[in-house]
Amino acid sequence: MIYMKNIFATALLIMAMATLSAATASGKAPELPRTLANARFVYVTSYDGGQFNPEILPEDRAAIGRVQDAIQKWGKLIVVYRLQEADIILAVQSRPSEDLLAVYDAHPGGAGSQPSQTYLWRVMGSGGLQKSEMPLFSQFEKAWGRIAK
Repeated sequence: MIYMKNIFATALLIMAMATLSAATASGKAPELPRTLANARFVYVTSYDGGQFNPEILPEDRAAIGRVQDAIQKWGKLIVVYRLQEADIILAVQSRPSEDLLAVYDAHPGGAGSQPSQTYLWRVMGSGGLQKSEMPLFSQFEKAWGRIAK
C-alpha cells in the first residue's frame, strides 16, 4: 500500500513539473499577484548576494546588470540599490544549465519588515538571462502588463 502511494505521489510530481515546464517553454508567463500592481521600486540581486558582493559568481553579477539595464529601458519600474528602498525584489541566478528569475515582496509585513522568503512569481529556462535576449525578463514584462491594466 505504501509503495502504491509513493508511485502515485511521484507520478503527480512528474505531471506537475511537466505542466510547469510546458508553460514556461511555451512563453506563457505565470500570473503575478495583483498586489504588486502598485510597486514602483525594484532591487535586483542574486541568491548569493548583491551585485557588489565580491563572492557572487561573475555570471550572476552579469545577470543582475542585464536585468537592471532591461528594467531601466522598459521604464515601468525604478531600480534602487538599497534593499530598504524597494517595493519588490527580483532575484536572479545564471547557470550554464538553467537561469532563474523570481519576484519577492520586499516588505510583506509593511515598511521596515524583512523581505519575504517565499517567491511570489518565478520562471526558469536555459539561456533565459543571456546577453543577446532575455526571455525570462520578457515573461516578467508580459506578466506585469497583465496586472498593470
